[in-house]
Amino acid sequence: MVKVREAHADDHDAWLRLWKGYLGFYGTDLDEAVTQATWRRVLSPDANLFCRLAETEQGVVGFAICVLHEGTWVTQPLCYLEDLFVADAARGKGAGRALIEAIIDEARQKSWSKVYWVTRTGNPARALYDQLAVVDDYVRYRITI
Repeated sequence: MVKVREAHADDHDAWLRLWKGYLGFYGTDLDEAVTQATWRRVLSPDANLFCRLAETEQGVVGFAICVLHEGTWVTQPLCYLEDLFVADAARGKGAGRALIEAIIDEARQKSWSKVYWVTRTGNPARALYDQLAVVDDYVRYRITI
């Protein structure tokens, strides 16, 4: 059984363990100040970021961090699911699906216009994503400043 809930201040250590696993999965490092700023923002009622945690009898096993933002083609907020991660030992047991479905349910309840995300082409989680969403044909460009 997977329970999805809001992150709270006392979840920091569990989230941080998963966050470090997430960064490792993508082969990247972030300055500790960025990590701590992210945590502060997901807890702040004034930020456009929010975090949902997946919890089982083993404790917190996954997280999703989303960004709510305005759009030019809609009047309701858009929800960008920016970060999604499930611990290795918990993969394939429904935590990722539970996180995404909870965000979709929240979007429906709050009348957001869309939930969307991007991922790498070779991400094995695409097997799940393909069951829940439609892949579009957009190509992402970026300029890192």
